[in-house]
Amino acid sequence: MSTLLADGDTELSPSAFSLNGDDGPSIETVPRRPSFLRRVRGRLARGFRLAFEAFWLTTVLSVMTALPVVQLIAFGYLLDVAGKLARGGAIGQSLQWLKPAGQFGLAMIATFAIALPIAVLGHFAHVADVVTPGSAEGKVMRRIAGVLVGVGLVHLGWAWARGGRLRHYLWPQPIEFLKRGWRPSTWALAIDRFGEWLASWRLGQKFWLGFRGALATLVWLLPGIVIIAANRNGETGLAGLVGAMALAALGVALMYLPMLQANFAAEGRFGAMFEVGRIRRDFRAAPWAWLGAMVLSLVLLPIPLYLLKIEPPPRELVWLPTWLFIAFMLPARIACGLALRRARGREPRQGWWGALSRGVARTLLFPVVVTYLSFVALSQIVSWDGLQTWVQQHAVLVPVPFVGG
Repeated sequence: MSTLLADGDTELSPSAFSLNGDDGPSIETVPRRPSFLRRVRGRLARGFRLAFEAFWLTTVLSVMTALPVVQLIAFGYLLDVAGKLARGGAIGQSLQWLKPAGQFGLAMIATFAIALPIAVLGHFAHVADVVTPGSAEGKVMRRIAGVLVGVGLVHLGWAWARGGRLRHYLWPQPIEFLKRGWRPSTWALAIDRFGEWLASWRLGQKFWLGFRGALATLVWLLPGIVIIAANRNGETGLAGLVGAMALAALGVALMYLPMLQANFAAEGRFGAMFEVGRIRRDFRAAPWAWLGAMVLSLVLLPIPLYLLKIEPPPRELVWLPTWLFIAFMLPARIACGLALRRARGREPRQGWWGALSRGVARTLLFPVVVTYLSFVALSQIVSWDGLQTWVQQHAVLVPVPFVGG
């Protein structure tokens, strides 16, 4: 049997030959398994690339979330991730923006690396003019900066035209550029590729999904609006009783709302946000997966973020804490999608063990919701949002910590 060498050559052994009549000898080739060091290097490279793409995905979503109206696109993306997982998709396929975000981040880094020396030259040219107005040194540095601007633009454009990968930024392939760079078809193809890359984000679809998802979620959060109205003037008596009833209704809603949002995104129908019966059947199929997802979505991930809502940052830095909101709430959406995928891929367990599992999970779900609501109630005292925190819940709505600042 023959083995395939690392450089592509084929190593032969006597047993690799067999007579096949007139066809002569045939050669079997078996791929040689990569060495241990090569496998480790490949895994490290994939891990680094995944971390890089995840960082820039979070960054893109955080910037979107900090912008009014545009934040609905980010919310739609979070819902879409959960919906794709609920339909049975893999995590990599569900994170549709992962690769485009990594390409965008690489382009930003390359642009910054090229712009930095140009900015430094411009600064020194300005300093030279301040010290000696009209100095020859300042003029020379400005001319060099102008040349670098042109070279940098051509370098970036040529790298993007070839695909925008790391190797394209590091090595411009000057001979290939001389062959193809002057052809209009090269740049027309690059523009077409950029259009395809931009279309792959499907921003309109994400906005429409986020808009409808936010609208349906606000319907479920109507008890929160009642709580705000009942406590606005610190009234007691009947208003306090109404507020307590609304709080109980909100707790019941939160037991289903994260999974209803995933169901809505999976089905793409507005009415899917209110299919409580189907969600209850899903719970019967995977109660522990459901409980784990709810613990992540309502306790472990959203509660620490309330610390960021105590004081608002300057308006120009809103996206910084929002980065943490996205970094925490995206895994929560993934957990809900995975729980729903597991529930819809199996039948409910029958017998006493299945009933006991569902009963215990349902019982443990109650303190999960109570814990979350307790922190929401506390946030109305310590958060600058005040009573609005009953509606501005980042666990189930747009994960933005500030509306103004």
